[in-house]
Amino acid sequence: MSLKDHLYELRHRLGLAMLFIAVGAVFGFFWWGWHLFGLPSLGDIVIAPYCGIPESDRFNQGSCQLLQTKPFEAFMIQLKVGAAAGMAITAPLWLFQVWRFIAPGLYAKERRFALVFVGCASVLFAIGAALAFYVVPQGLVVLVGFGDSQFLTALSGGDYIDFVLALLLIFGVSFELPLIVVMLNQVGVVSYDKLRKWRRGIVFALFVFAAFATPGADPISMVALAIALTLLFELAIQIARVHDRREARRRRAQGLDDLSDDEAAPFDYTPSAVEEPETAPGSVAPKEPHRVRYDDAT
Repeated sequence: MSLKDHLYELRHRLGLAMLFIAVGAVFGFFWWGWHLFGLPSLGDIVIAPYCGIPESDRFNQGSCQLLQTKPFEAFMIQLKVGAAAGMAITAPLWLFQVWRFIAPGLYAKERRFALVFVGCASVLFAIGAALAFYVVPQGLVVLVGFGDSQFLTALSGGDYIDFVLALLLIFGVSFELPLIVVMLNQVGVVSYDKLRKWRRGIVFALFVFAAFATPGADPISMVALAIALTLLFELAIQIARVHDRREARRRRAQGLDDLSDDEAAPFDYTPSAVEEPETAPGSVAPKEPHRVRYDDAT
């Protein structure tokens, strides 16, 4: 394909991806108040962590409602949450359009590699977001517990939604870090021995990262994120261990470890023969190009 055709293809794929995202956002916007197939609405799902706060600590006791402090705050919250939910629901559709644009430029091995990476990344992001949604109620209970009985909690809708979405995004993205470690080990950038030596420092760095990354600075979400990342990092180290052992056995089987630094590897450097193109019956074979000698030049 020419550059012009590539640009047309990119425009086509991006247009379809944006269309799917827009349809998902419209569905998420109306799902805010819908109870589909007996399931809770999107609004009930989002506000559920806030309802986990003890009723005695909430300003509006007897009900579970957020405050609207601006004229269009509820509309913007419904639009924001609906767009985020719509992108998550339609992710297979618009990610497929991105894949259709990238896949023709990859080899078969690279396609399998990319599919495994995207699949694992999606699963890890979903697990991280689910853990964050479970941690939010506990974190809110700890945060509103300060001040004893001198304060009542009256959260505005915008602040609460921003807190929840930020926590979901941070947990989901943070769960991709161990996957990056595994991929770096697969391509030979980081070995198991180095990861084993750096284990203590990396675990300490994960706890520091969790302390700065979690919004609200509540200890529940910070400790939950740090422990989850530590367990995933330990799993990544063990995967790197298995991979390096397999690579070591393969190198020993090929005799690559017995070579000195000045000895060539046992590769076959013999060039393969080039087959002459067949000429169709009745066609004229291509003529040999005329070679000009220096002494024939005038």
